[in-house]
Amino acid sequence: MSAPTTDPPPPRPRLPDWLRLKLPTTDTFARTRNLIGDLRLHTVCESAQCPNHWECWAKGTATFMIGGDHCTRACRFCAVTTAKPLPLDPDEPARVATACQRLKLRHVVITGVARDDLKDGGADHFRKTVEAVRAAAPGIAIEILVPDFNDRDEAIATALASNPDIFNHNLETVRRLTPTVRSRATYDRSLSVLRKVKAKRGGTMHTKSGLMLGLGERVEEVHEAMADLRAVGCDILTLGQYLQPSVEHLAVVEFIPPAQFAAYAAEARGRGFLHVASGPMVRSSYHAEEFDGGKG
Repeated sequence: MSAPTTDPPPPRPRLPDWLRLKLPTTDTFARTRNLIGDLRLHTVCESAQCPNHWECWAKGTATFMIGGDHCTRACRFCAVTTAKPLPLDPDEPARVATACQRLKLRHVVITGVARDDLKDGGADHFRKTVEAVRAAAPGIAIEILVPDFNDRDEAIATALASNPDIFNHNLETVRRLTPTVRSRATYDRSLSVLRKVKAKRGGTMHTKSGLMLGLGERVEEVHEAMADLRAVGCDILTLGQYLQPSVEHLAVVEFIPPAQFAAYAAEARGRGFLHVASGPMVRSSYHAEEFDGGKG
């Protein structure tokens, strides 16, 4: 008896013209890649298959991903490997600081995989990394892009103890799609994390969040997410096009045209966000230096 056949996965849709990129030819890209390799660092640029890493690296910038490159969650949109993580590397904060110093960064984004295997979710590793970067590169604007830490007050307080300039936690998608798109995370938990940051800092720390579009969300649902974020005091919003990392990940439902991204940006600004980045190629850390937390 022959084995049953399975249908091959449907081909991924062809990218529209506005999502086609030209690769840079500068030497800076190679120097940045070599530096990151020499220091044995992970970047979200590579691990999450960010489409902008060619441009960012060509400018000598990168978003560092700490805590290893194995995530304890299996979000259906994310290219980062889901596997049992290795123990934290105690020397990693110093190596991130060295990279920031050598690259002469004015603004750095430090993100990390979800570490549900750790009691604090990796919050103290964020603290140590921020402190090391600030010691090595005084005056740098530091943005942390964190997981939800399971909304634990002590973990959030630990991450805040190093006084980053911007606290970023992504909502990722609208309420209705969250159970399908995200692993273990919830819409309301993410809002709670952002609310607690504002409460702990009396509104003095800028908070940031972002959504991927093209997963089947409706315009009114995006507006609802904007309202929910503003209700917890979120200052900065990023909106970008979801791109399917592989046939195993969620499929793109729609490629959002640039005009719709412009309309969303106008809506967000009208709702009071201090800074909005909205466009097909926007990612949470893309052009993050355009808002530096007031450092000028």
